[in-house]
Amino acid sequence: MKQRSRTGAYVLILIGVIFLMVNLGVLPIADLRVLLSKWWPLILIVAGIALLGRPRKDS
Repeated sequence: MKQRSRTGAYVLILIGVIFLMVNLGVLPIADLRVLLSKWWPLILIVAGIALLGRPRKDS
């Protein structure tokens, strides 16, 4: 049976949690902009690690 990656699901859940926190006023939108402007490279690093962690497909 083929195993699927769950990375996309985790990313969607994280984005949903962030938007929910903004809508509930827990995380003000200004803070979100500052947070993303400083930490956006971390998104690339995490995505790269997730790609490295994937099992290889046999051709």
